[in-house]
Amino acid sequence: MSLQIGPYQFKHNLVLAPMAGITDAVYRQLCRDKGADYTLAEMVASKKQLWDSKKSSTRHASLTDPEPRAVQLIGTDATELAEAAAWQVSQGAQIIDLNMGCPAKKVCNVAAGSALMAMPDKVEEIFQTVVAAVNVPVTVKIRTGSDDSTKNALQIALLAEQCGLQAVTIHGRTRAAKFSGEAEYQTIKEVKQALSIPVIANGDICTPEQADFVLEYTLADGIMLGRATQGYPWIFREINHYLNSGNHLEKPSLEEFAATVKQHISGLHRLYGEDLGLKIARKHLGWYAQHLPDGKQLRRQFNQLQQADLQLDIVYDFFAELGYSKIGIAQQKQK
Repeated sequence: MSLQIGPYQFKHNLVLAPMAGITDAVYRQLCRDKGADYTLAEMVASKKQLWDSKKSSTRHASLTDPEPRAVQLIGTDATELAEAAAWQVSQGAQIIDLNMGCPAKKVCNVAAGSALMAMPDKVEEIFQTVVAAVNVPVTVKIRTGSDDSTKNALQIALLAEQCGLQAVTIHGRTRAAKFSGEAEYQTIKEVKQALSIPVIANGDICTPEQADFVLEYTLADGIMLGRATQGYPWIFREINHYLNSGNHLEKPSLEEFAATVKQHISGLHRLYGEDLGLKIARKHLGWYAQHLPDGKQLRRQFNQLQQADLQLDIVYDFFAELGYSKIGIAQQKQK
């Protein structure tokens, strides 16, 4: 099964979720290399005064990114979002995604993100205004509703289709649930049955088997992976292989694992500069370390380092001392 959004046809139907502070250009490229055909950048605030901020500058569309270049916007004012969308397109964005799924308190307190699910009139205004402002596909990510008593994903998704959006992604939890409990897929299935535009399923998809189940149960056009990719971008490759063959793919070799970690860390140093890059590298190394023997010790030592070059040195030394038998044991435990 393939996925198509507007004019963009993807070979596979696996999407990297936009995650604040994580899915920068370096991470998106890594996930593309490992089998994600479509990746979204971190969400960007729609407020004009923030477009040129240091943080936002790393989140805009980059002409060096593989196509299609997708940017996610978050905000509450329709005109503001439309202006931001038009500006992002002028900078090279080829798909605009609207964030109506983030459950973070600081986002919902200003009626943005998933808080908008409770305001369908405002949502409709945003959809109409943004679609009219750009000549590229507009998509949206939503949740199932505000809480268990007010699940209105179908209402919002139908508005999206009626207003000209070209895909809807649904996280299988309500705003109130945040990331607790288990995602449910019945709501996603109901939305898919009602819409003619692509529907992408999201939430708790961490294994090839779960990916297969979600696609078969919901009949969604694609699935979006988020937290499962942290420290293990190979999940895309493994799911693609399983969906195509029904068989499991071998885990990454020691050499590939080492090369990926080093590529990621050095890329962060280049993107953010050494001072900020080494701080951001710590969280990513922590996620990689969960898949390695003696990973806790590596993480502790890594987090104490104050120089970017020393971070790379310790990674080189760690993998140089690690044998195939140990990496094999770690992979068996992961299963």
